[in-house]
Amino acid sequence: MGSDGQTVFLLSPARCDGKRAQMVLRESAEFPLAARLREAGAPIGEVFSFLSGLYFRGKLTYSRMFGRVLVITPGRGLLGADEILTLEDLRGIAEIGVTSEDPRFREPLERDAVELGARLDGADRVVLLGSIATGKYVDLIERHLDGRLLFPSAFVGRGDMSRGGLLLRCVLDRHELEYVPIAGAVRRGPRPPRLTPLR
Repeated sequence: MGSDGQTVFLLSPARCDGKRAQMVLRESAEFPLAARLREAGAPIGEVFSFLSGLYFRGKLTYSRMFGRVLVITPGRGLLGADEILTLEDLRGIAEIGVTSEDPRFREPLERDAVELGARLDGADRVVLLGSIATGKYVDLIERHLDGRLLFPSAFVGRGDMSRGGLLLRCVLDRHELEYVPIAGAVRRGPRPPRLTPLR
């Protein structure tokens, strides 16, 4: 990373065991993304956007505008958003729980967090776009970044859909959110007012 400083965004994973995942994992599925996964694979950013909908799409679009993107991927650690996944890859990811108790999730993520921390320059920052209220990946990552893991303060109190909508509005306005250190931060709070619907 350059001396001017860059922002690395860490995107929390999409659920790989929900209804949309069942759709794409079916061998008989004929829609374009499912066919591509079977034949040659598709970028993880596109796959997770399909699985998660508005929330992941907002995270991906926002992070691509304002920095570099890495996706927290069960069993794979931190992957670039353009990394290709096949159907078998997705099946393997779906078998691994997003919990620090599972070494299949914990060990690759810690490995890549250590490597990321070693490559940070003084002005670089790492921003988590994901669940901040629990420690399932926050604690694993933060301990290897010497207190340099940040999150958008506007995430406090918001649900997933509200966060996704907020991020997409920021992209439209070309407005970057304010980030605060996760270490010592208040990560739970009252629900903010609803976002004004886009025209």
